[in-house]
Amino acid sequence: MKDLLKREPVQRALAWLIALYIRFVFRLTRWTHIGDAEVVARAAAGKPFIVCFWHGRMILMPKFWRFAMPMYLLGSPHRDGQLILRTLRRFGVGSIIGSSSKHGARALREMARVLADGGAVCIAPDGPRGPRMRVSPGIIALARLSGAPIVPITFSVENGRVLRSWDRFLFALPFGKGVFIAGEHLWIRPDADDQALEAARIELERRLNAITVEADRLCHRVPVEPAPAAEPAADPRVA
Repeated sequence: MKDLLKREPVQRALAWLIALYIRFVFRLTRWTHIGDAEVVARAAAGKPFIVCFWHGRMILMPKFWRFAMPMYLLGSPHRDGQLILRTLRRFGVGSIIGSSSKHGARALREMARVLADGGAVCIAPDGPRGPRMRVSPGIIALARLSGAPIVPITFSVENGRVLRSWDRFLFALPFGKGVFIAGEHLWIRPDADDQALEAARIELERRLNAITVEADRLCHRVPVEPAPAAEPAADPRVA
């Protein structure tokens, strides 16, 4: 089965089906957009920004993107990541390949270049392997390097099912109410030290979790809990 899923014709067919599903759900759901006036104005002015959302809320994000400026998604080189990127290309979203374990430095440079050229970059900061709903430091490093703000985004729906995957993926279904929420922009100072960067990481995590809880509340869903926070590594200098 794994070999079959790697084949080009199968990947193309699956991407087409997923894109069809996204369009079907989006058109047959009553959507409300909350808090996105600032990001709409920023996009209209052609000013770059970094969009972030949890991996489990990725599937309908292409329909949030209704702006003329170019958008690129950071995706994993893994088979599942490639399928996601193939699907999003059908909505005009470009791709940058990289993760914390592979091609990370190169991906960081490519994303910084996109932002410098006036585009936008999209990142799931808990992907591709978790822990769920915990921000990894890469997105904070990008915001510091580029000077672009981070915009937390989420969605929820009345009709859908939360899967028992590591990211508690929300499989949306049509014929109900849905909501997109954009949170407050987060800016990182270029001279931020390690302590300030960690504080910004924690704050972004808090904001993204808060709007996700609110979106679920508005859609009468039980909120998904973040995975337990990783324990800090022991300092080898301490006996």
